[in-house]
Amino acid sequence: MYQSHFGLRDQPFRLTPDTSFICALQSHQEALNTLLMALDGGEGFVKIIGEVGTGKTLLCRRLLQTLGKQWVTAYLPNPAIDADTLLRALAEELGMSDFADLDAYHLLRRINRALLDFARQGKRVLVCIDEAQAMPVATLEALRLLSNLETERRKLLHIALFAQPELDATLARNDMRQLLQRIAFHYRLSAIGKSELPAYLAHRLRVAGYRGELPFSPAALRALHRASGGAPRLVNILAHKCLLAVFGEGQQRVERRHVRMAAADTQGARHPGWW
Repeated sequence: MYQSHFGLRDQPFRLTPDTSFICALQSHQEALNTLLMALDGGEGFVKIIGEVGTGKTLLCRRLLQTLGKQWVTAYLPNPAIDADTLLRALAEELGMSDFADLDAYHLLRRINRALLDFARQGKRVLVCIDEAQAMPVATLEALRLLSNLETERRKLLHIALFAQPELDATLARNDMRQLLQRIAFHYRLSAIGKSELPAYLAHRLRVAGYRGELPFSPAALRALHRASGGAPRLVNILAHKCLLAVFGEGQQRVERRHVRMAAADTQGARHPGWW
């Protein structure tokens, strides 16, 4: 690969959501602040919406890393499950045992007791659900019923939903209005701005071990933003292919033509066009 060519010790544009590469983009920082404010205020539901590739999973992991020891957290990455499986997945994430033979009613009671035990210990419980747009309506309703678990003074369970815009369409249904009204805080992630793109690329390269000026020409930066639409995942894919192309030519600087070649080879990328 091109790592030794550019003096890197790691791949700077890998697609796995590695929190060591987190860059404080404005949209992500505002979303994190919204999450922390909602949780600090004791709200039961908070929702983060973002298009494909805008970094929802990375934001979720960043939130989990940010929370202190007073939080007990559960992470559900694949919520396309029925209501009973949701309860069992939650029970497992909370460290419960001996619930395999319980029916839904008694399982819910066991979860309630576990949440009360955490509350007596001064702990708060957060469930983060990634790809929440995939949840069936019945499972969303079960989630709403879970949010009913509370003491006289506070919620026993906090729920953060990370989803694509399709979730908003589901919540707009008339039979979902009870859940929709419980979401006190929400935020929509936006793409990387043109002015943020150089800092984003430089940050990831620096974390990977690169030392030197940004190896992207101004024309390449403009083309990269246009081709990716500012979506972090597409930025990473295109930047990776650009560095491969530059390495193959024995060069050190990404030019517009490299971005054009990368975009032509990437599904979902726009044509960079001409200026």
